[in-house]
Amino acid sequence: MLRLLHLELQKLLLNKASKVLIFISFILPFTVLILASIKINFFGFFTLELGELGIFNFPIIWHITTFFASYFKFFFAIVVVSMIGNEYSNKTLKQNLIDGLSKKEFILSKFYTIIFFSLAATLLIGLATFLIGLYYSSYNELHIILTEIEFLLAYFIKLVGFFSLCLFFAMLLKRSAFALAFLFILYIVEWLVFWGSYEILGSIDNAFKIKSFMPLESMYKLIDQPAQRIAMTKFPDKADLAYDYAVHWHEIAIVLGWTSLFIFLSYQLLKKRDL
Repeated sequence: MLRLLHLELQKLLLNKASKVLIFISFILPFTVLILASIKINFFGFFTLELGELGIFNFPIIWHITTFFASYFKFFFAIVVVSMIGNEYSNKTLKQNLIDGLSKKEFILSKFYTIIFFSLAATLLIGLATFLIGLYYSSYNELHIILTEIEFLLAYFIKLVGFFSLCLFFAMLLKRSAFALAFLFILYIVEWLVFWGSYEILGSIDNAFKIKSFMPLESMYKLIDQPAQRIAMTKFPDKADLAYDYAVHWHEIAIVLGWTSLFIFLSYQLLKKRDL
């Protein structure tokens, strides 16, 4: 595993564009640190400091930071599809196979790289969240700090799943731009499935349940939007604001299932393709 990971990291670090994108994908999630310290002056009447609003209290902070950090995954997604696009355009894929790398090892090297960067991103956002929480949170008891830390696991699974999907599209199409465009097409397809389900079943709730099994939607559902939850903390009497924001194991299982399928299909594509 380490040999394959080292081989892939060497390729990425020798590519200037990949190095820049990797740097951006790791740095941008830390903008949450900047947001925590922002003070907005409303024409001298009063100053609003986000960190003082209670949104960076434990345990809600795990939910907020992982949700917003997940939007920066598109930068590394470009790196993932470029890994495959460059292999085909530079003929390094064929050369690697000639040099003794098996097709299975080739796919595994990409998957190990995905896991490595997903884990690194998770550890970094976890550290940033912990530091912000220690500074701003009104609660510092260990059991409260560790409550809902499963959002970090959901964040990791979400990254691995999304990057595996990008890997599959890149293997399918061999071109980075087309692979990224297919993400948008898949997004549209999932909404078409939703509206088709609604027309057949006549229920929005049931249509959303079916959509939740689709790749992009299942990844999104791992970490639901926290805006409604923030509103709940400010207006606890508003029962209509209540919703299920927790990380559920069946949602993790769905994403892991898609991840396994994407890696398997990527391998099958490479296995059957004439290079």
